[in-house]
Amino acid sequence: MNTTTTTPAATAPIPPATAQAARPGGPARRWWGLPLLRDMRADYLGFVVRLQRRHGDLTRMRLVHEDAWDLMSPELVREALVTHADQLIRWERGIAVFEQVFGQSVLVTEGDTWQRQRRMLMPAFSPRRVAGYAQLMTDAARSALDAAVPAGQAEALVPMDTLWTGVAMDVILRTLFSESAKADARDAAWATQTLSETAFREMFMPFTLPDWLPLPGKSAKRRALKALRGLVQRHIDARRREEGGPAGAPPRTDLLHMLLALRDESTGEPLSPQEVFDQCMVSFQAGHETSATTLLWWSRLMAEHPEAAQRAQAEVDSVLPPGQTPGPEHLARLPFLAATLKEALRLYPPIAALMTRRTTAPITLGGLAVPQGAMLRITPWVLHRDERWFAQADRFVPERFLDDAPAIPKGAWIPFGVGPRVCIGQHFAMLEMTLLAAMLLQRYQLRLPGGAPACAPRLHVTLRPDGPVMVRLARRR
Repeated sequence: MNTTTTTPAATAPIPPATAQAARPGGPARRWWGLPLLRDMRADYLGFVVRLQRRHGDLTRMRLVHEDAWDLMSPELVREALVTHADQLIRWERGIAVFEQVFGQSVLVTEGDTWQRQRRMLMPAFSPRRVAGYAQLMTDAARSALDAAVPAGQAEALVPMDTLWTGVAMDVILRTLFSESAKADARDAAWATQTLSETAFREMFMPFTLPDWLPLPGKSAKRRALKALRGLVQRHIDARRREEGGPAGAPPRTDLLHMLLALRDESTGEPLSPQEVFDQCMVSFQAGHETSATTLLWWSRLMAEHPEAAQRAQAEVDSVLPPGQTPGPEHLARLPFLAATLKEALRLYPPIAALMTRRTTAPITLGGLAVPQGAMLRITPWVLHRDERWFAQADRFVPERFLDDAPAIPKGAWIPFGVGPRVCIGQHFAMLEMTLLAAMLLQRYQLRLPGGAPACAPRLHVTLRPDGPVMVRLARRR
């Protein structure tokens, strides 16, 4: 499915939630809400933008059997995901779809199982531990970035989606397994996009039909799952054989080694073999797709805004002598580069929608009673482009993320989520993206080719451009 949206003009005033009546507004229900579902499926982001413009920050609608509430202000988002976190679970339909790919991983589980997994995994994703993966990241990126412009050429028109997908995939495979992605890159990239498209489509269905049925898309989904599961299992099996072999091999420092070594503080138990597999699947899929998508949008934005690109490049040059590889020790001295990445995450959050929860008990939001069993929907795209929190919200303004800029309200910028279920890999993602962006700027000037078409966002599970992103890379003298 190709779900696209255009950037909305911030014109009509938004009725604040606090000014709403005792009953939240929302669209009229006709035909059990099926026309609303049709509109959401055709243009989900545009639908939610229009919903906010017409009905305010807190809306309610009936969709077949669902009591659906949309939360579209930072205060409401934090009230739900922080204050009432213990009264929420993840939306069952989304979990059922994700479970087919990620099994019983930390992305999917709830309750005591989730708490145990999260507690065990946190040390592997702490800022200090993540810093230890930096060399694996830069080693993976170096050859691909050096070869982005063919040898002997001063410049080339480069498909940035292909470049960043390959680099990010190599990064996550080296970080997970200390192995390069060369042999698997093309198949894994296809499988990742296929599963993203399939998952988004299936979320709008009441249930998932068996994958063995001869229906459109089922054959591709089966092949994609087989490819990714085979890739991950191959690496895990090889590691187990390696660890059972002769002593004397150098110790591994990758993420798989960490997963195999983890022990529950209270029981001393390790992750089960299935849990190790499931965590590797979610780390691979989420760990490369979201970073590649962000770097893709960032490249396009930097090519469109040469002043910002030149400022970031000058900052990189001032911190890193020619030929020096960036590391975690340099990040604090690259605030503007980090700001350009945060602004790209604001304008085009990889997870732009479908951050959905179910209430397990009655709660209140914005002073209004929300019953048990309600579905709460949060759409970062809408929060990130709201003029109340971000002046000139549709413009690329990295300066808004510098230390001397006005404070951004908590809950207004949530590319990694908020609350107890905030993305466990956020430090990994920011380190990877900053290092790779710095390495690209060390090597090339970015220019938008003449006549380049506008990039319309296309929403599957992640938000990607609707078409190739071509950028002219020129070697720096």
